[in-house]
This record gives sequence, C-alpha cells and structure tokens, in this order.
Amino acid sequence: QVQLVESGGGLVQAGESLRLSCAASGRIYTLNSMGWFRQAPGKEREMVARFTSVGNIYYADSVKGRFTISRDNAKNTVYLQMNSLKPDDTAVYYCNKDSFWGQGTQVTVSS
Repeated sequence: QVQLVESGGGLVQAGESLRLSCAASGRIYTLNSMGWFRQAPGKEREMVARFTSVGNIYYADSVKGRFTISRDNAKNTVYLQMNSLKPDDTAVYYCNKDSFWGQGTQVTVSS
C-alpha cells in the first residue's frame, strides 16, 4: 500500500509561482513512475509532469518551460515547481504513483 499526501496549493495571481509537494509513504522502493496530474472543472484529468519507470521526465506541452518536476529520494518526496502561472492552470492537482492517488490540492490562478 502507498500513501500520497500533496501540499502547497493555493490562490495566486497570473505570473506568480507555487511549489507543490507530494510526500510518499508505505511500500515505496523508487520514486520512478510518479508524477503530477490535474483536473479542471468540466475537464478530464490530464498528465502534467512525471517520472517514467526508468526515471525519464515528461511534461505536458502546455507546461513545458514553466513547470519543473523534481524529487528528493531521501524524503520520498516529489515536487512540482510552477512558474509563470496562468488562469488556465487552475485545477485540482493530484500526485500519482502507479495505481495510487493523493487527495489532491487546489491551485487557483486569478487573472
């Protein structure tokens, strides 16, 4: 069993930054196959950034150059640094590892 706890969401203005954290616990052997998804109202959940099973990094085209995913293996924590935020980034952001999901953290970007 794996537990994922997100933090760091909030309300910001367009152009500002936020950093999300996802602390993993339980049967964690690697932070590969772990990343961030988001779901805006009325839209499907979409991948934002993730580490693949071999540790490569993928980003959604909409966030390339603005968001950075990183990790601290010693803390079993994955981060999402979000810069130059836009109103379209408003969503609930979820941490994911394999088939496990966190509870989500709300990010709201005002124009």
